[in-house]
Amino acid sequence: MKKVIKQVLGIDVAQKELVVCLGRMHDDWTPELYANKTFANTSKGFLLVLSWIKKLTIPDLPVRYVMEATGVYHESLAYFLKDQGLQVSIVLPNKISNYARSLTIKTITDKTSSEAITQFGLERSLDEWKKPTPIYKRMRQLTRERDQIVLERTMVKNNLHAELSEAQPNETSLQRINKRIVFLDKQEKEITAELSELIKEDEKVSGYVNVLCSLPGVGLLTAATVLAETNGFDLIRNKRQLTSYAGLDVKEKQSGTSVRGKSKISKKGNKYLRKTMHMPALCAIRYDNRFKGLFIRLVSRHGIKMKAVVAVQRKLLEMMYTIFKNNEKYDKEYLKKQLAGDPAAGDPEQTQPENINKMAV
Repeated sequence: MKKVIKQVLGIDVAQKELVVCLGRMHDDWTPELYANKTFANTSKGFLLVLSWIKKLTIPDLPVRYVMEATGVYHESLAYFLKDQGLQVSIVLPNKISNYARSLTIKTITDKTSSEAITQFGLERSLDEWKKPTPIYKRMRQLTRERDQIVLERTMVKNNLHAELSEAQPNETSLQRINKRIVFLDKQEKEITAELSELIKEDEKVSGYVNVLCSLPGVGLLTAATVLAETNGFDLIRNKRQLTSYAGLDVKEKQSGTSVRGKSKISKKGNKYLRKTMHMPALCAIRYDNRFKGLFIRLVSRHGIKMKAVVAVQRKLLEMMYTIFKNNEKYDKEYLKKQLAGDPAAGDPEQTQPENINKMAV
């Protein structure tokens, strides 16, 4: 008789409902999807999910709850399940969609999506999701709120430019637009001040921010955004995973000698990380010889400036991860000390390739 070795509940999360599929993996590695149901995405619905699962699963074998990261609609359920001491995994939507295509699913519905999530959970070894640290969660809320205000202000300034470009601008319209810009400026300053005070209140986070700000181009907002979006680099195991999470990983298409597509970044990741690294990369190129050298070499190779800027963004993000893990500030003069034979710089032959802070770019 077959023995069940793994149990997974795949959850397709929407704003108002949860479409779930229950599956199990047998000891001969054959998956089985055997139950489907829909629940309300409310506190009462969460309790009904647990009651329903209890009737259909083996009590002594834990159930892993797998769901997509769908905006904010999945968060209440994830927090509830974690508070119950259950195993929760949250997967990026593009991973599920790519996996579903491999199953040749032709009809896409909430039910088939939940089944794909369940089968993905059965076949893969997934990381355990952890609730964000409270301070990082508040930092993420503030940095994202500020980002929305900056976007709105840009839109309003564009409206102002369009109004001023007219033959006969409406004075009252100009007054209202200017008042909106002043109001948005005030809100941005309030958020920045609140974020700064929040960081100062936590000595540990304040130390991390100071270390990250030692990098060229990295300021308070950039450091806070990176820490908030990665939850202090929690669950980030290496630089490759970090760049993939940010969507800065390179996507290539090549087959034989006839198919050779242009390489480009995937952009399938956290857009806030990508966005926050743009201006720091430009600043680093301008004021730091290491990043300027990288930029010049890449531009001389392919002649595309923006492609080189993206490479600097990726390098800068990787260096933020490295100096965070080592808890040591960026040393702009490290290479000079190494070439001069400074013992404090260490033996260049023993330099580990993953320590970007101690390598030439």
